[in-house]
Amino acid sequence: MGGWIDGFRQWAQTKRPLLFDLLRIYLGLALFVKGLQFVSDRDQLARILGDTDLGWFIPTALAHYIPAAHLGGGFLLAIGLMTRAAALFQIPILFGAAFVVYMPQGFFTYSQNFEFAALVLFLLVIIFFYGGGRLSADYYLFERERDTADVLSPSARPGG
Repeated sequence: MGGWIDGFRQWAQTKRPLLFDLLRIYLGLALFVKGLQFVSDRDQLARILGDTDLGWFIPTALAHYIPAAHLGGGFLLAIGLMTRAAALFQIPILFGAAFVVYMPQGFFTYSQNFEFAALVLFLLVIIFFYGGGRLSADYYLFERERDTADVLSPSARPGG
């Protein structure tokens, strides 16, 4: 049984950038779908925000910001365009969801909202620092030319 596990481990090591890109794409699509869910069911978001002691203005502002950020930011994360900015706009939302909305309900509840929000927050922070990866619009628009220039420049060649 160890043979196929070792084989998978070696395969995963060589495909690490691809696996990270797939994670970014999946997370972006999930946030986009969550944004669609909030747009189609405004009461759901109102119930979530209504459980907090934030007054009346902040929940109203958040009720407009969160769906837009999830829709736009999720789409941008999925295609890898302005990846770091898209992740950065999501981070305060997930921080608030994890620590303001769900943490007061307690850890390890049946719905596990805190654990899930904290996981998404953690992944967004990693994507913010890592960037889009090779399967991103950012790479094709900005980094690919730099990579090609580095390969072709005389200083990049051995002895150059």
